[in-house]
Amino acid sequence: MAPSSARVGAARHVRDTLLRSGYRVAYRLLTVSALVRRRRGRGVKCVLAHGDSIVLVRHTYGPRRMWHIPGGGIHRGESTLDAAAREMREELGLDGIQYRLLGQLELRLDHRRVRVGAVHAELSSTALTPDPIEIAEARFFALDALPSPVGAEVRDLVALAFTSGASGERPRMEE
Repeated sequence: MAPSSARVGAARHVRDTLLRSGYRVAYRLLTVSALVRRRRGRGVKCVLAHGDSIVLVRHTYGPRRMWHIPGGGIHRGESTLDAAAREMREELGLDGIQYRLLGQLELRLDHRRVRVGAVHAELSSTALTPDPIEIAEARFFALDALPSPVGAEVRDLVALAFTSGASGERPRMEE
């Protein structure tokens, strides 16, 4: 006999709540570890565009009101582009995306120095399937109407992704 859909839904809700709590605890532990150990991390940030809009996410852990460029850690032996593809598949359900490497930046994220590989991709659709365990919300925002508050990395990464050719012009973004 198959379990009722209400029971399956309730079990999934309990599982998701427990996993989100686990992410919050892990986030706090990693923050404390970064303060004590002062090790440099490696990560990737993905500027995902659809026309003149970009994807920003709010996480279920850390400062949950803050909007960020999606991304994550780079595994040992993994390239920046492979990490971008893996993270966007895990966080937003995106697959088969062509990423373009923008460069490397040194950022301070959550009390930790992180060498971040910045990548850019133009999406053919606005369809996203956020992982409810890690991502509280994922939305497209026009470049001239970014939400508040945004993470410290957002404006620099957007400017890097949308700098036009030799002129060095940057997109107009509301402050």
